[in-house]
Amino acid sequence: MKDPFCCSQSWSCPIERSLFRFIWKYSKRDQVLLLAVTTCLFPLLYLTLELPKRIINDAIGAQSDSIDLLGYDIAQLNYLWILCGAFLISVLVHGLLKMRINTMKGVLAERMLRRFRYSLIARVLRFPQPYFERVSQGELVSMITSESEPMGGLMGDAVSQPVLQAGQMATILFFLFSQSLWFGLAAVALIPLQGWLIPMLQRQINLLNKTRIHQVRALASEIGESAAGAATLRINGGWRYRMAAITDRLGHLYDIRFQIYQKKFFMKFLNNFITNLTPFFFYAIGGYLVLQGKVSLGALVAALAAYKDLASPWKELLTYYNQTQDMSLRWDVILERFAPPGMVREELMIGEPEEQIRLRGDIVLDAVNVRDADGNLVLEDLNACLPGGKVIGIAAPSEEDRRALAQLLTREVLPSAGKVTIADVDLRSIHQAVLALRVGHVTSRPVLFQGSFGDNVMMPMRSRPQGEPRDVQRYRAAQQAGNSADPFDAPWLDPGLAGFSSAHDLRDWWVQLLAGIGTDSALFRRGMEQHFDPKLHPRLAQCLIDLRPKVRAALKEAGLTSQVHALAPDRYNSALPVAENLLYATLREPISEELLQRHVEFLDRLQALKLVDDLVALTEDVVDILRQIFGMDGTDHPLFRKLGLDVRAYERASALVDTTRANGGGALGHQELAQLMIVPFSISAEQIGPAFSDDMKARILEFRENHADDLMGSLSDVVVRLDEEAFAPGLTVLENALFGKISDSSGARGDDVRRLVAQVLVENGGRDMVVELIFDLPVAIGGQGLPASYAEPLAFARATIKRPDILLLDGALSSYDNETRIAVHKNLRELLPDTTLIYLEVGFENVDVFDVHFELRQGRLVSDEAQQESVEDSAASQDLARKLRALEQTELFSGLNRRQLRLLAFGARWYSAEAGDTVFHKDDVASDGVYMIIDGKAGLFLPQEGKADHLVTSVGPGHLVGELGLIRKEPRALSMVAETELTCLRIGEEEFLSVVENDANTAFKLLQVVSGYVSH
Repeated sequence: MKDPFCCSQSWSCPIERSLFRFIWKYSKRDQVLLLAVTTCLFPLLYLTLELPKRIINDAIGAQSDSIDLLGYDIAQLNYLWILCGAFLISVLVHGLLKMRINTMKGVLAERMLRRFRYSLIARVLRFPQPYFERVSQGELVSMITSESEPMGGLMGDAVSQPVLQAGQMATILFFLFSQSLWFGLAAVALIPLQGWLIPMLQRQINLLNKTRIHQVRALASEIGESAAGAATLRINGGWRYRMAAITDRLGHLYDIRFQIYQKKFFMKFLNNFITNLTPFFFYAIGGYLVLQGKVSLGALVAALAAYKDLASPWKELLTYYNQTQDMSLRWDVILERFAPPGMVREELMIGEPEEQIRLRGDIVLDAVNVRDADGNLVLEDLNACLPGGKVIGIAAPSEEDRRALAQLLTREVLPSAGKVTIADVDLRSIHQAVLALRVGHVTSRPVLFQGSFGDNVMMPMRSRPQGEPRDVQRYRAAQQAGNSADPFDAPWLDPGLAGFSSAHDLRDWWVQLLAGIGTDSALFRRGMEQHFDPKLHPRLAQCLIDLRPKVRAALKEAGLTSQVHALAPDRYNSALPVAENLLYATLREPISEELLQRHVEFLDRLQALKLVDDLVALTEDVVDILRQIFGMDGTDHPLFRKLGLDVRAYERASALVDTTRANGGGALGHQELAQLMIVPFSISAEQIGPAFSDDMKARILEFRENHADDLMGSLSDVVVRLDEEAFAPGLTVLENALFGKISDSSGARGDDVRRLVAQVLVENGGRDMVVELIFDLPVAIGGQGLPASYAEPLAFARATIKRPDILLLDGALSSYDNETRIAVHKNLRELLPDTTLIYLEVGFENVDVFDVHFELRQGRLVSDEAQQESVEDSAASQDLARKLRALEQTELFSGLNRRQLRLLAFGARWYSAEAGDTVFHKDDVASDGVYMIIDGKAGLFLPQEGKADHLVTSVGPGHLVGELGLIRKEPRALSMVAETELTCLRIGEEEFLSVVENDANTAFKLLQVVSGYVSH
């Protein structure tokens, strides 16, 4: 059976080994068509060379007034006009045809570049997961975008460009030789020299360019690391060293570029000198031939013009050669990164599986070995049967082991030896679409994509399009470029994948899952602060309207009415901005200068109603208040930021206020008026405080009563009139239920209001509808800014929304306490009764909840049931395994990776002592190493002259003794005496210090131990 992952045969994958093979394979039809159009240029080119000679010799230099043309006698002047007209037409048609060729080449180039980039991105999705640990994302992005960009031009020019330029050269040379043999020889005399010299120099430049590309990639990786670790560099004082390293890298780049510039411009100098040397022969030889009467002056002028035209195609041919060499090199360099061993074979990723098989069966690991990128064994000789439909717990103290097992069960890595079967199906042969549907994987740190919360949750339900493309032209263009055959603008959601008939049923299932894992309350509270479109959630909008009387009654009964600024048409609402109070309306989108400038009719209406002066006066008062409180340099204050007013808008309005005081508001244009109005239209009276006087509120209420209806018409597309019987899109769920806003000064009483409203919603069936609003919560790139309290439920929902046959929970419950974990486990078992649940954790407090329990230690899987038969290890292997188990069970060394732990165990030696034996004395040199107590008890004593030794402390299993002397390179500070029969592992000085210096986690734990000494 074929290995589903590309190994040594990486090049059997779609992207061709050669750039020109790729171009010809995917564009030969277009290249041939382009070639045919290109050949039509040559006759026209010849005409543009021949006709000037005819004009000079036959028309202007004619010896008679009448010229015979195709049997007709034509006057000399008419003949001149005919030739000039023919020349003009030839030049015009030649130019138009050349423009068409260039357009065709551009379209072809962009289409091929699009295909190439799509192929690279498709390959990235087939990379084995460990490969991403060795290649930076910045490097891959740079190769797909900037490094591939120059290839597009060559992909369009691949066939037509050399034919076009060579054809033009041949046409011009034919014309030159037809005028005179010496003209032709003069034109080609130095071409062989250029043809040998320029490519030789270009090859040297190409090698330097290859080195430059590697250096730029390394620089991109260092920039990415520096950006990601900027805080770490600052806190650890590493920025100067880091900047020195980047300076060194930039210096190497400078040296390489300097060499490139030297060779490149020297090559240009030689090429230009040789090119300009040829006219010397024309003037010398051509002038001699004209003086001798062997060629006409018109022929010499035409020859000089032809040679001038010859230089361009020859230069283009040299440039084409240089470009092909450079792009071929770039192609090889890019594909080095895009052909790693272990890539998923293409047939397992494209198209549809023959059958969406179920994976409800046992997972059998048969002599499975897994190696890391360096070839070291990570998982060794795994032999186990994970029963289908059961709850399985696997305790793995090593994070490396847990990650490797999770990647094995999700086929992110394949075993280097052995076999994994699920429901009697080889894991290697399962189509990726089947794995994606039947296997769920939950982690505490999920990868999130830009979009919405719902887009991320519903990812498994969007595995294939469910309809036809809306934009057919765009779809056809994608097919011509060899891109995805799946239309992006078609509907994708398929509830049937999880066994549901509608999207509504699927969302109900999602809400059940959230309730099952106990996160629906947090999401419900977040949903209460959400804005939403009533057209998308009509049931919730109507529910909020219907509940307003109940909410008002509940507030009155609880004595919380005073904590809410209720909305009323005859009262000024201190929690609303001036604009919304003025119109008694809510905005569909935030107020901004751009919005006001788009609605100039609103500004014109303000002027027509003679409200501008009053509003300008109000603006002056508000700006004066803000100046008194914040000044012009206090805009970074938290209270100013809380206003929600853009700093630049405030500064512009402040400058305009000074102008209006001097000139009045009547002279303001639309732009200035919009900049001025943004301040009062954005701020509420409550935000400004007592300085917002009652007189101002009264004036605004007067404006509302007299002019609100007139002004509403000019803003009808962005404002909605407030009405207790209608939904207000500019208010949150909570504010719509209250039909008002909670006062900023309410403090803890405001929280009581929120809890009361939430209770009313829950009692009246609104909870699930509010939770569903989280679907619209925006998610930034990589999930940045999304709290962990939202990321964990998202990971659970994404893995379980599809009702998987196997659910792998990799440390997914790490933030939960034991009681909550047990409750979540029971709920998951009820929600997914037939699913195989596999829990991967560091350890479990209660293993009785599992049907089967395993321990994964040092890459070996051990069941709590009867041990399977195994080959007897040698005595040395048994001793090493015993040391590894002993070290791994200690807190200090449990986090070490496999290689470090093995090196530490290999260098450690067993040490035994009877009760009363002295292990070491005070002031002994600490070169014998440190002692890790495995069994027994020892006392640490401070010797005293003339007295019994003073017992400082007693230590038992798991304690490390003697590390301070090694770290500080000082003699022992205390004596160590065995109080009972004692068994220790003695770790040598070199081995111990090597681990401390190279493993940050162990060094940190050791620092905690040392700080404990200091505190005592």
